[in-house]
Amino acid sequence: MCQNCKKPYYITTAIAYTSGKPHIGNTYEIVLADSIARYKREQGYDVRFQTGTDEHGQKIELKAEEAGVTPKEFVDKVAGEIKTIWDLMNTSYDKFIRTTDADHEAQVQKIFKKLYDQGDIYKGHYEGMYCTPCESFFTESQLVDGKCPDCGRPVQPAKEEAYFFKMSKYAPRLIEYINEHPEFIQPVSRKNEMMNNFLLPGLQDLCVSRTSFKWGIPVSFDPKHVTYVWLDALTNYITGLGYDCDGQNGELFNKYWPADLHLIGKDILRFHTIYWPIMLMALDLPLPKQIFGHPWLLQGDGKMSKSKGNVIYADDLAGLFGVDAVRYFVLHEMPFENDGTITWELMVERMNSDLANTLGNLVNRTISMSNKYFDGVVSNKGVDEDIDAEFKQTILETPVKAAEKMEKLRVADAITEIFTLFKRCNKYIDETMPWALAKDEAKQDRLATVLYNLIEGITIGASLLEPFMPETSKKILEQINAEARAFDDMKEFGKYPSGNKVTEKPEILFARLDLKDVMEKVEEIKAKQKSETEGEKYPEVEKKPEITIDDFDKVQIQVGEVIKCEPVKKAKKLLVSQIKIGAETRQIVSGIAKYYKPEEMVGKKVAVITNLKPCKLCGVESQGMILAAGDDEGNLSVVTVDKDIISGSEIC
Repeated sequence: MCQNCKKPYYITTAIAYTSGKPHIGNTYEIVLADSIARYKREQGYDVRFQTGTDEHGQKIELKAEEAGVTPKEFVDKVAGEIKTIWDLMNTSYDKFIRTTDADHEAQVQKIFKKLYDQGDIYKGHYEGMYCTPCESFFTESQLVDGKCPDCGRPVQPAKEEAYFFKMSKYAPRLIEYINEHPEFIQPVSRKNEMMNNFLLPGLQDLCVSRTSFKWGIPVSFDPKHVTYVWLDALTNYITGLGYDCDGQNGELFNKYWPADLHLIGKDILRFHTIYWPIMLMALDLPLPKQIFGHPWLLQGDGKMSKSKGNVIYADDLAGLFGVDAVRYFVLHEMPFENDGTITWELMVERMNSDLANTLGNLVNRTISMSNKYFDGVVSNKGVDEDIDAEFKQTILETPVKAAEKMEKLRVADAITEIFTLFKRCNKYIDETMPWALAKDEAKQDRLATVLYNLIEGITIGASLLEPFMPETSKKILEQINAEARAFDDMKEFGKYPSGNKVTEKPEILFARLDLKDVMEKVEEIKAKQKSETEGEKYPEVEKKPEITIDDFDKVQIQVGEVIKCEPVKKAKKLLVSQIKIGAETRQIVSGIAKYYKPEEMVGKKVAVITNLKPCKLCGVESQGMILAAGDDEGNLSVVTVDKDIISGSEIC
């Protein structure tokens, strides 16, 4: 038994937002967390693994309205879809929490009240730029090219009464904590980003309530307000353990908090590494030990869109390749810090090379040779040669190397080490040539020893594989009649019971696939996706709150003639235009370089927002904004006037 046996280990994923069915990029996180949870269990830890769904907010309210159902009906359906996919991917979570759970909602109300009573929350008014999908406010300076810095979508001005959390009160304490605990935010690049971009420049107080929509947890003492989604969602990590604001905490909370690992996507890092720790400080609770912001798994041919038919879902992948093949791909292909890419073609390539050839063929031919030469009986005759020592050393080094990688959360690298073991076994077959040994009666004991060594190596490799490919690991061990090897039992070579018998009929673990056949099935999947949007032929546009004519009157739009246009140095996406608007000339920077050559812009009469506050983009001042239209197909067109209207004329 290891020294950490039965030591509690609490791991969580971010809770999935119930706006729609999760694609493979969303699914990656739950599989990653599951692999870590399974690995920790193998190490002997008492693991608590929590996931779930985030179900409140304006976006849900709007989507439910579009669907003609209540918000609760809408989230019930989507939460069911999410849970089904998590189960399909064979994830071993202990708790699936929903933020519409009654016990969670009750605690959120109590937490809000406690923070208000102790002066950490106060009432005020909020005015800023609001992103509906992210449900976040931003200042003008925080926007990127006039859009949300997190998701890149448009924002709109918003003003409303709201409650605020005094983030600034706790910011110095959090900065000190991060400096004293370098392991707190991983990878280091993410820590540097949070410190340099948010904490050190000065932290603004956080809006924690809304009045412009109703689908949220009401503030108990001011019911026209609902709790802002992030205070609601983030607290799931403690409410799911039975945290009680009044001090009557459940047994699970006392046992597992603080969390050992919060596993989240890099896009919500700010909420988990700044807002969440500060909330915990205000509640006088210990902070999680580590927060890991993983990269994104991206679609290879650009932005995912149902209308394009290129959204990749886990259930479609599993239907073509099998669950463990999908698990292998998303875990193995993701770098530690940088984004990974998934394509159908790359899936086929990995299926054939790594799974069918390296692993599947190794297991199949080793079992087949054992049956052919010894009727399936695997015996250690102890006839070793010099080559065996290096082979055994490689096998025994693998658990150590994999463990080193897993301690640093380098899951892809750990899997690489395990497949290096399988590759070494294949090389050992080529080196020892069992088929040649079988022809010499005097070398039967050497042949038996070689096959024993292979079975022992496969046993250790299959045992190591369990956290990542649990069903494949189980199948391999069943076929070679072996028990899963504990970590502490991998320090010595030769524990496979001599005289055991392998299966008579080995199962093909992974069959090679023909790319053409797969792509034909992919086209059927794409066609089905497109059929679901048949007749719509419209881009997916996020609905914004209604405005009045007074709101519209605040925006001044004029006709401008482009008299000069050139690229912005060191910014491939940007063009800088000199635009004549009446008697004056304005300089405007636009992200249109992908769609227009500079010379194509000259002479166009475009619609320009002229009362937009100037800002700098890549060091170049922009004095307004050219209006443009974009769709889900990646097309963009600047808005022009179709008649010879004098530049400077107002558009109304």
